[in-house]
Amino acid sequence: MTSRTALLIVSVVALGFAGCASSAAYKKATAADTSDAYRAYLSQYPSDAHADAARIRLEELEFDSACRVHSVVAYKRFLDQFPDAPQADDAKKRLEALRFNAAQEKDSPAAWRDFLAEEPDGAHHVAAKAKLHDAELKALAAKGDLHSLAEQLDPSDPRYAKVQARLDDQRFGQAKATGTAELLAYLQDFPAGAHRQDAETELFSRKLEGLLFSGLVEQAKVEAAKSPLSPRLKDLPERIARAEEAAKVRNSADPLVQSAQAGNYLRPIDDLVRATHAPDPLDRWEAVEELGQHLDVRVIDPLLVTLRTGRNALIREHALTSLKQVVAGLPRAVADYEIATRLATLRVEAGSPELYLSVAVLEDLSGALARAAVDYQRAFEPHTPDPVILRRWVGIREERGQAFSAAVAARQLSLWAKDVAAQASLSPEGGIPLVSARDACAAVEAARFANDAILRARQAKTEFPEDLVTFSADAERTLKLTQAKLADAEILLRTQSPHAPTCTDRRVTDRIAAGVVTRTAALQTLSKKDPARALALWRLASQSDPSADVRAAAVRALGASADRPSSSFRSERGARKVRPGADPNHP
Repeated sequence: MTSRTALLIVSVVALGFAGCASSAAYKKATAADTSDAYRAYLSQYPSDAHADAARIRLEELEFDSACRVHSVVAYKRFLDQFPDAPQADDAKKRLEALRFNAAQEKDSPAAWRDFLAEEPDGAHHVAAKAKLHDAELKALAAKGDLHSLAEQLDPSDPRYAKVQARLDDQRFGQAKATGTAELLAYLQDFPAGAHRQDAETELFSRKLEGLLFSGLVEQAKVEAAKSPLSPRLKDLPERIARAEEAAKVRNSADPLVQSAQAGNYLRPIDDLVRATHAPDPLDRWEAVEELGQHLDVRVIDPLLVTLRTGRNALIREHALTSLKQVVAGLPRAVADYEIATRLATLRVEAGSPELYLSVAVLEDLSGALARAAVDYQRAFEPHTPDPVILRRWVGIREERGQAFSAAVAARQLSLWAKDVAAQASLSPEGGIPLVSARDACAAVEAARFANDAILRARQAKTEFPEDLVTFSADAERTLKLTQAKLADAEILLRTQSPHAPTCTDRRVTDRIAAGVVTRTAALQTLSKKDPARALALWRLASQSDPSADVRAAAVRALGASADRPSSSFRSERGARKVRPGADPNHP
């Protein structure tokens, strides 16, 4: 055998071994069916017979991953790596839609110019140019304000002092008309402003109003006695007198009067705050639900703390709902003060996801949705998704008409529910931990919310309806899974603790609803027995009852009394002379 023949034989054998090795590597990659597995195969065998098939599957997997994340970065990364992939056009459409939404949130000339530079030929090009034109007009209109003029003038210019004085007047007037946040900003921007004491007095007045509205009359009097600003509040004595009169009405020993008030059907605030640390998570979420019925400035901080630190998602969700109820029920100036002063402190301290969540929620409650959206994003951690934030994202995106993005958030919430249900510990031998049963309850609530949100998205016109079909099928399966897990958990729970309340327990909800009916009836009965006192209670109910139904009934009753011929509920025919100092409603 010649040396040439031997070399040929060795080469053929080597190629055979190489072919076997590449085939084995490809089979390994297909078995794993992950991006990393296909990348490893292609880096080792870029020219193998199966390389094209591996590249096609890698493109599919990477596109699916980008769709799940649904972010600008994810789609850009896919297009950078696979510019010629069959999915590239779809990725470009999704990327453009996200960029358009982002520009629309900022709605500034710079944002629209950036969008047009990034998407010069996109489907939203015409709309973006129109939006840019509108934004530039708004910016040009704002250039003539005093602040801009003051920035352009040199401090040595004789006109500078006059402009600053006019700007001081303008800023204070705007701040007083706008709210607490602007008053605080005025004090920061004009530390030696001509209206500094006026701003401080207005802030102090709003603080006292919150105490008086909450029935904390003695605390308000102590605060007023300590403050040098009190003499500037000329109407303070009358406000305190009105609050004391209202307290007298509230504190009447008459059972009917007590039955006509919301507090008669609620646990005291201190008891509820203690109950937020109860061993059973269900007791905790019922406590925060009941706290929302107290229209009182004292419940805001406990609810914020529970929202930040609660372990069960339902506890935190109820805390957010209760915060909304309390803020909506407080007088506008009081709610504005309570939110703005807390935000001023939290923005200095914020650095953790929990604190950013508090900031986002308070901004959300104040109506500053654009700022809230940014801080919700800061509070969100992709590796440990927060179901409370995901639920709020669904709501925000639905309000903005972004049905597909709302469905993406709902899908993430559904996946969270699936994970929670999978981790719930069930053991017929050892029973079930109470916490696991309550976690399963939270998973069902989240899965139901997510499923409903995706169904709503499917009713809207979206760019990717086929994705929503998949989302919906997955969400429905998750809902069934979580419901089955909860049913198993609660069977075990009731087996070991027959009287343990279940997820469907509505003790507090039913008691609150029954209280609405009972106190409305008590007010109507009191109107017949003691019209003057009933009128005072209807007036209080119209201002501070947590139930919209009771407030509406109070408004109707007050309207009816105003239409009657005398100040009392008696007709002129039944009127009689009363000696000075006597009670006109008693013989």
